[in-house]
Amino acid sequence: MEEVIQAKNITYSYNKKLAVDHISFVIGKGEILGFLGPNGAGKTTTLKMLTGQLLPQDGEISVLGIDVKKDIRKIKSQIGVCFEEKNLYEDMSAIENLTFFASLFGIKNFDVKFLLKRVGLSVDRKDRVLNYSKGMKQRLMVARALVNEPKVLFLDEPTDGLDPVSAEDIRNVILEEKRKGVTVFLTTHDMIEADKLSDRVAFINEGKIAALDTPDNLKHRYGKRVLKIRYLEDKDVKEEEINLESEDIGRNIQDMLSKNNVLDMHTEEATLEDIFKLLTGRKLE
Repeated sequence: MEEVIQAKNITYSYNKKLAVDHISFVIGKGEILGFLGPNGAGKTTTLKMLTGQLLPQDGEISVLGIDVKKDIRKIKSQIGVCFEEKNLYEDMSAIENLTFFASLFGIKNFDVKFLLKRVGLSVDRKDRVLNYSKGMKQRLMVARALVNEPKVLFLDEPTDGLDPVSAEDIRNVILEEKRKGVTVFLTTHDMIEADKLSDRVAFINEGKIAALDTPDNLKHRYGKRVLKIRYLEDKDVKEEEINLESEDIGRNIQDMLSKNNVLDMHTEEATLEDIFKLLTGRKLE
């Protein structure tokens, strides 16, 4: 695996309170790493260190083989960043925002209308971004992160404020970038988003990484698959769970079917939310 991002023992504190506590990870080319944790867990601080806005107080970071402490300017020309905070020029239109941002990279000829269409924004609107909804601003932030055709994307809650259809459109854009070989660092507290997009996820809690693996491996290691059966008993609807990994699964199911008036049954597996709570004792929200 070609390692595009390397973080070794990185640390950052605010007023002597550790926000990120000696964490390490690597991300390969074309890989999406979901950084999963509740608000205040250290996600955004980690992102800011990776993008050079904050310098780690201990440890080392390299992006595209470049030390962030030595040549952040060279790194910034090859990355795209979408922060949760909407730092757009609100007195400009969407096209003016993207055109101005492109000029900062020395880009003169790029298809701004195509980029707007990719994120589901109208190419005909000429009004100021000030009048945009929260969701429209978020889509424009994603578009802006793609202006310079980055090799690495840093996305902080990229579907925040979007309706389900728009959120799915943005997820598809992220997956398209991955297929091009773009590496993605994705921070989110949305377990469904992390599960859909990430090749691997890191659970961060109180500044430490509690687990780092593929979603499937985490589910198999810490979760359990169950069969939920609803049945009638004296006109009351009751529900029981049968562990699908038990040795007596066949006999247990047969007993349930023979002894009860079964209404329905379905399988269910542990979610990333369940596993995060198991490992940290906290909910993601």
